[in-house]
Amino acid sequence: MTGIDSVVLQNVIVHKVGNPTRGEELKLSANPLTLNDEIVRGMLTKYFLSPFNEHEQYHFTHMSDVGMNEVYHYVSGIFSNGKKFTEQSVLLANFLYNKSTHAKVKEGELYVVHFNNVPFENDYIDAIGIFKSETKETFLKVFPHGQNWEVIAEDGININKLDKGCLILKDQKADGYRVCVVDNTNKNNDAQYWIKDFLQVEPVSNSYHQTNDILGMCKLFIHNELPEKFEVNKSEQIDMLNRSMEYFKTKDQFQFDEFAKEVIHHEDVIDAFTQYKQTYEVAKHVQMDNEFDIHLSAVKKQERGFKSVLKLDKNFHVYVHGRRDLIEKGYDEMSGKHFYKLYFDQES
Repeated sequence: MTGIDSVVLQNVIVHKVGNPTRGEELKLSANPLTLNDEIVRGMLTKYFLSPFNEHEQYHFTHMSDVGMNEVYHYVSGIFSNGKKFTEQSVLLANFLYNKSTHAKVKEGELYVVHFNNVPFENDYIDAIGIFKSETKETFLKVFPHGQNWEVIAEDGININKLDKGCLILKDQKADGYRVCVVDNTNKNNDAQYWIKDFLQVEPVSNSYHQTNDILGMCKLFIHNELPEKFEVNKSEQIDMLNRSMEYFKTKDQFQFDEFAKEVIHHEDVIDAFTQYKQTYEVAKHVQMDNEFDIHLSAVKKQERGFKSVLKLDKNFHVYVHGRRDLIEKGYDEMSGKHFYKLYFDQES
């Protein structure tokens, strides 16, 4: 998130949340922090808000009524009455503690923050932040001791690495607010309790998520499904990855039929791609429209994962940016090795 210089820290409170299955305790603070140092306030603001992508929006959900979502309910209490800040933060800490039973959940500090003047969609609004720091790093502290200097090691928090965060913006309350989420410690394992169990949020179906979801699905299809069902080599996969990314970088709107014809070409592969999209939607609990406006921020995010590199043993990396017709693959019987032949006009 950018443009946070105007943000005001209205209230900040810290609780210690352990894992009850390991016998770790929940330690609650009685009062918010006293933050008189402007440098510390600025560092905390950067630590809390910098990691968020305001385009990647979620909203609170519940199977019956969003008002029964615990975090939504407690946060609404703070928005409606700031004097209940400490009381509601304790309820949030208790709820998180009860959800921290997975073996991989680490003990950490829970910060609940009330912000004013948060930039959001051409406006400045109130927001509630919920953050958890789980990872400690070792720092060296150098200090004077008489006529000499001493060095000691201390454990602390790296303010450039937020572990878990949630920013609830006071906007569209009836739809579960607008929520931004960060989870940098449990992206690929079973301990995704932060998003699924604690927050209970789902992506907002906007152009950002539509673009991000379809590109993520395309990448998985090309990497996994395509070589499994069709005879393709690595260079052909890279060529399709490049065509996919080029489509999204040059078009204003995604149209499924147009994308299939321009990028995938072959009818049988298009059929497989269509089926894979349906399976992906069910597995990931997402709904991808056949037409939507392309969001460039989502394209830039996904572009980092569309790696156009041929890795040949440990000897060569060939970066392929286009012109699949200028790459020829073969097999040399004399050496018993595969080869690629590259055609080009000039060397630089």
